[in-house]
Amino acid sequence: MMKKIINSHKAPAPIGPYSQAVNSGNTLYVSGQIPIDQSTGNLKEGSIEEETDQVMKNIGYILEEAGLTFENVLKCSIFVSDIGNFARINEIYGKYFTVNPPARETVEVSGLPKGVNVEISCIAQFF
Repeated sequence: MMKKIINSHKAPAPIGPYSQAVNSGNTLYVSGQIPIDQSTGNLKEGSIEEETDQVMKNIGYILEEAGLTFENVLKCSIFVSDIGNFARINEIYGKYFTVNPPARETVEVSGLPKGVNVEISCIAQFF
């Protein structure tokens, strides 16, 4: 089985030695996305809702580049700097998964790249 690297010009470029996503067989592995606005190259600063929305947009751009949508997502991993923001993150996250949401975990961590408050990765499948 071969792997294919997926990169979207709409999503922020990786900030390290990794790809935005890797397709292997019928599965797409999307790397953790943080709230960088590709149009400016800057972190989206503001409320946790604004940060989460930017992260989800970045994931959407990568899914789109691979020919998928949020409906193809099987699992997400959410990393947060403050679990107290759980409900506020859920409010935005839920707007992207209105039907049959994927499996998921949410974990509080001591730090995230560039000092952001939320990072989300996912696994999607070609149906």
